[in-house]
Amino acid sequence: MREAVTLSDVAREAGVSPSTVSRVINGTARVAASKREAVLRAIERLHYRPNIMAKGLAQGRSLTIGVITQEISSPYYGEMLKGVEQALEGTAYHPIFASGHWRADQEEAALKVLVGRQVDGLIVMDGSVPEERLKELAHTMPVVVVGRKIPGLKCLGINNRQGAYEGVQHLIELGHRRIAHIAGPTSHPDAIERLEGYRAALKEAHIPFDPALVVVGDYMEQSGVLAVEALLARGALFTAIFAANDQMAYGANVALYRRGIRVPHDVSLVGFDDLPSSSYFTPPLTTVRQPGPAMGWEAARLMLALLEGHDYTPKPLSTNLVVRESTSLIRSSGALAAHLLT
Repeated sequence: MREAVTLSDVAREAGVSPSTVSRVINGTARVAASKREAVLRAIERLHYRPNIMAKGLAQGRSLTIGVITQEISSPYYGEMLKGVEQALEGTAYHPIFASGHWRADQEEAALKVLVGRQVDGLIVMDGSVPEERLKELAHTMPVVVVGRKIPGLKCLGINNRQGAYEGVQHLIELGHRRIAHIAGPTSHPDAIERLEGYRAALKEAHIPFDPALVVVGDYMEQSGVLAVEALLARGALFTAIFAANDQMAYGANVALYRRGIRVPHDVSLVGFDDLPSSSYFTPPLTTVRQPGPAMGWEAARLMLALLEGHDYTPKPLSTNLVVRESTSLIRSSGALAAHLLT
């Protein structure tokens, strides 16, 4: 097996000292142009690859950034993780991803693993890790939180309340008054804010809030199916559904299809996230777009700034409504009631 090329090998090949090679690689001091050129040629001829981990440890760093997400397999979190990867590309840092699986104990376990690996910084996406725990960690390393507002920490997020408000307002403008809401987990701040946006839109339109039209899900497709079944089982009449994320909207669509209820002819449907697959949903899903990749990108760039000790102001992140074919003007409620009561 071929032995790894060392810095000393490069120095011998270039006819310079190992310290000169180190200065060229690290850019820590000026080196004569002729010597610099000789070192670069030697690196190319020998196919030398610096040991990044050893370099980091020599500097007291692991050159890794821990990223805790709720579920790596989630399309929504996948978009944010993609943004993190893109932001770190070409830098000395690499991400280490861990899932909390929507459970506080799993998040804490993931935290302990990442801290044990001596990550240089931590990006936490949503979750239910106690604020005090994150503040405690922030005393030992940079911490960036996405999707939560924690005083004293660097936080990024969108206005979930406003996004939900716009999604429900769209349905109201189409004439809908009986609008069901499939909410996210009650322990998640974003789900709470989206419920607030739903209620605010109803209140502004002088539509009474009906608790019977709200069902709590867990952001997964199956909970969207179960939510619609629960609404139908309790005899709730509705002409539209606002789901707190696209995945639950997908599940809701399946449940409606199985009962012969057509989207949007009988029931209009709005999601939240605008996952890439929502454009190819049947029918294409009207949804509130949030910039997943941009959120991951900005979180990673902010982390890099904290690690390198320079200022960085993240770009504003906002939602916008994307209208597609899953919503339409309200039609005869009599026909709809017949469907729902069958």
